[in-house]
Amino acid sequence: MSVVPAEVLPGSALAADRAGRPAAELAPAARLWPSLCAVYRAQLSRARVARIPLLFVATFQSVGIMIMMRGVVDGGSEAQSVVAGASVVVVAFVALNLLAQYFGQLRATGGLDHYATLPVPPAAVVLGAAGAYASFTVPGTFVTAVAGCLLFGLPLTHLWILLAVIPLAGAALAGLGAVCGLLAPRPELATLLGQLGMSAALLLGVLPPERMPEIIRLARDLLPSTYGVEAYARTFSADPDWAVVAADLAVCAGVGVISLAAATWAYRRAAVR
Repeated sequence: MSVVPAEVLPGSALAADRAGRPAAELAPAARLWPSLCAVYRAQLSRARVARIPLLFVATFQSVGIMIMMRGVVDGGSEAQSVVAGASVVVVAFVALNLLAQYFGQLRATGGLDHYATLPVPPAAVVLGAAGAYASFTVPGTFVTAVAGCLLFGLPLTHLWILLAVIPLAGAALAGLGAVCGLLAPRPELATLLGQLGMSAALLLGVLPPERMPEIIRLARDLLPSTYGVEAYARTFSADPDWAVVAADLAVCAGVGVISLAAATWAYRRAAVR
């Protein structure tokens, strides 16, 4: 069997150069925004099958928590913390828990190899998947918030603040969930980490901070979703301090950028293995 030199192959760069023709250039790499939109649409279509059970479980869980807390909390700042915390728990259930499970399964089944063959930036994969899963939290979060306000007699005036709380707190939690799923050596461990993270968001976000020990309050301050809870809870007052609300949302945004950057690094690390 004879070996044909590479330079005489018709499609090679050397053959094109010797023939006096310029070699064909590779297609440019896909840009971030079009790639992100493509991944988002694909993930949204994939997850649409589980949309109704997902919304039901996340919403039913949060509404049930508020009903139980109604027997312990009467009103005031404690009721505000319960309603705000239960609303953000819907986001944590999806962005942290389910996203950790998704990336854990994706890594275990070789799904990352599929994305690695596509000319898609790693950030587009992480952001597209996180955005698709977070999109399903919007109806459940608003239903939980309205139910909580009616249950505890809180005003619905500033419910629109959830339009900022959901994406910012969701970004911070989604980045953490993706990191857990991508770095966990086994999908079972990714599921465990996601469950632990959601439990932390549940306990530290829903329970009124006034009843927590000082060391638990410090742990609460380290959880990024806490600032989304505080931002929403502050809007229940008659004259909210919007500067403090904006500061809480800015913390969520900053942590979201850091956590999503960490998730992008974790994706690159997991994809090359």
